[in-house]
Amino acid sequence: MSKDKIKIIVADDHPIFRSGLVTAIGRCAEYEIAGESENGKDALGLIKSLKPDIAILDINMPGMNGLEVTKAVNKEKLPVKIIILTMYKDEDYFSEAINLNVCAYVLKDAATNEIIKCLEEVSEGEYFFSTGVLNYLVKRKTKKSSLEKENPGLKDLTAAEKQVLLKVAENKTSREIAEELFISHRTVQNHRNNICTKLNLKGYNKLLQFAIFNKNLL
Repeated sequence: MSKDKIKIIVADDHPIFRSGLVTAIGRCAEYEIAGESENGKDALGLIKSLKPDIAILDINMPGMNGLEVTKAVNKEKLPVKIIILTMYKDEDYFSEAINLNVCAYVLKDAATNEIIKCLEEVSEGEYFFSTGVLNYLVKRKTKKSSLEKENPGLKDLTAAEKQVLLKVAENKTSREIAEELFISHRTVQNHRNNICTKLNLKGYNKLLQFAIFNKNLL
């Protein structure tokens, strides 16, 4: 008796990329492309109607993105394994995906090379993460540790001060920060002064320079 094929849907809003991925998967006899979608809303509909074993979702799609689809899948307890495709080597996206218990996180620039290995791992109940993502996160952690070593005052910042520092890194003015965090302009200024003291930043715009230069590590 022949083994049932593993049913897969692919959702990505870039037709050429999606077609290439579908072609790569289609070369393997054990997989069946059950459906394709160019947006998250339709992808969720396909998951419900076709009941695939695996759903490959782009993290950035119109309507609903891949992570929003994953949240809906989890909420409705749909029995499908999720593979997230992404262009972003971003810790926040990666952390959110992990918290949503996705089975794989694959960089799009490596997807056609890694997707078969990824599907093999996920089909066996394992997890798969692109080498590029893992290397980036290791390097980022090393750089962040170095930043904290060079600036020990970072660990002394309060939660409110960290919020302000992140807003400064986005090149927000004190008034914009006050509005977004629902605090007074004076409170923002006090936080900025405290941050400068703890990080030993002296001179005009030194805080802004520090925040922007280290934005991806904060």
